[in-house]
Amino acid sequence: MSVELSPSELPPRRLSRSIAETARLSRVDPRVQALIPRFDAPFFQAGLAGYSDGAMRLVARQHGCPFCVTEALLDRTLIHGGKGKIREDPDLIATECGMGELEDNIAATVDDHPLAGQIMGSRPDEMARAANILVEMGHDVVDVNLACPVKKISANNRGGHFLAHPAEAVDILRAVHQAVAGRVPCTVKLRRAFDDTPEMAAFFERIFDACYEIGYAWATVHCRTVRQKYLGPGRWEFLEDLTRRHGDRVIFGSGDVWTVADIFAMIDQCGVSGVSVARGCIGNPWIFQQARALMAGLEPQSPSISQQRAALERHFELASILYSDAATSRRMRKFGIKFAAHHPRAEEVKADFIRCSSAESWQAVIDHWYPAEASQAQLALGLGKPIQA
Repeated sequence: MSVELSPSELPPRRLSRSIAETARLSRVDPRVQALIPRFDAPFFQAGLAGYSDGAMRLVARQHGCPFCVTEALLDRTLIHGGKGKIREDPDLIATECGMGELEDNIAATVDDHPLAGQIMGSRPDEMARAANILVEMGHDVVDVNLACPVKKISANNRGGHFLAHPAEAVDILRAVHQAVAGRVPCTVKLRRAFDDTPEMAAFFERIFDACYEIGYAWATVHCRTVRQKYLGPGRWEFLEDLTRRHGDRVIFGSGDVWTVADIFAMIDQCGVSGVSVARGCIGNPWIFQQARALMAGLEPQSPSISQQRAALERHFELASILYSDAATSRRMRKFGIKFAAHHPRAEEVKADFIRCSSAESWQAVIDHWYPAEASQAQLALGLGKPIQA
């Protein structure tokens, strides 16, 4: 997925109180925690095509993320047992690390639960079969993607395509819910409409209402249209209006969440039950740690050089369990580029990560730019200072 990985020009936020005060008052909706007890904070890591694999999720969890969503898995890939199915086994990394018991997994930070398996497809019967497979694999939630704006996805009548075809969307939602049969909660990812026409706005409302009538636990609503893709700012005012009209429903918001302050700004301005953190957490697992600090009334800290090194090495180690050596190096290159933004010499570090082509070159960049004994260097570089929220 080729998307913009830095924020567009954003409109000013309309806040009723300070970010710090909103954070101190924020709690996860009790209806969410009743379904998923370990989902204990009002934010989570979104499913991100090409990024949010088991390695990224486990690093996020190590830094305070309470809940994660897989990359969107095609129903037919799951049904036919392709690599996507194998790699999205939530217990694969724990198994490969030799961890058999839940307590051991938690202690070793290889416990990839609670986890939503996100599915995407075009036929109700195949989506139902795929949903059943996810439950059998051990996913804690089944999430239906009716939002993906990528051209090849919508061209194959998947993802965001359904926002222009409400009857078909409802058939998909009903088939998945019936297949899961109360074993795990069902959720759905939507965009605010297929495009900005009144007809498509009405279609969104029809699908959105059907989700809750069928029995879906919540909807995560991205505040851009399918046609808009990832271009331009999202319309937070749409989410604000939606939650105002449907205060009895659990609604998570998505779109233009780049910093820890954005999480609580969206909760305050939009009135959402919680926030889906997407592009803002690529190479930035600390956003979850910072959010928990703010909720506890503490000042969030930027990551030190040693903390950055630890996260980078842990991410590479976990990725190497999922992929070949060559594939791990290619995949981690794009993460290194994003992690580099936290370094005081960001452009130089980014350039070196771009040149990485092997595990050896990756480690050489780590050793050069993230020295193991960096305490004095950290102070000289001004790291570890409070972030202004």
